[in-house]
Amino acid sequence: PILYSYFRSSCSWRVRIALALKGIPYDLVPVNLVKDGGQQYSAEFKALNPMQQVPALKIDGITLSQSLAIINYLEETHPNPRLLPQDPKKRAQVRMIADHISSGIQPLQNMSVLKQMGEKKTEWAQNCITSGFQALEQILQHTAGRYCVGDEVSMADLCLVPQVANAERFKVDMGPYSTITRINKALLELEAFKISHPSRQPDTPAELRA
Repeated sequence: PILYSYFRSSCSWRVRIALALKGIPYDLVPVNLVKDGGQQYSAEFKALNPMQQVPALKIDGITLSQSLAIINYLEETHPNPRLLPQDPKKRAQVRMIADHISSGIQPLQNMSVLKQMGEKKTEWAQNCITSGFQALEQILQHTAGRYCVGDEVSMADLCLVPQVANAERFKVDMGPYSTITRINKALLELEAFKISHPSRQPDTPAELRA
């Protein structure tokens, strides 16, 4: 497999965690979303992913984009360890939380949106993340065990950790979100989350390396 990724992209980070958890070796091709006006806009990358976004994964003779579609494919082709619970209710909760983050928070504060916000970009990002986290904290109080849904790492957790990192980058006050903070801390102790971290990627700038 070949993963087209950017060290700071939260969507790419989700996929890196999934690949690490499932023990799937891959080659990483960095796509710098800032340099040269954004390498994702090159004709070469547009041919690979018409949406001109990372991640993209070449695997098993196909090219997939959209992080949750990629993670679902990995789940179906490499079922162990599972990232979706067997219980239908828990599985629905995992998908609900993953969608809450990947559709309801992350796209509103991603790079392409913030570019259009000009000087208000930090305030906009903080507002989007805060309103999303207020709801998420409430949801997790009903679903969480050690992790987002019970005590098994799931697709929801793969979305949570990168989103918390975004919140910290935009200096969101995490004080009100004790459940989110507790789960995030527990997940960051796991090896798959450590090795996939933005501070440990081939394209991480020297000053941001762990």
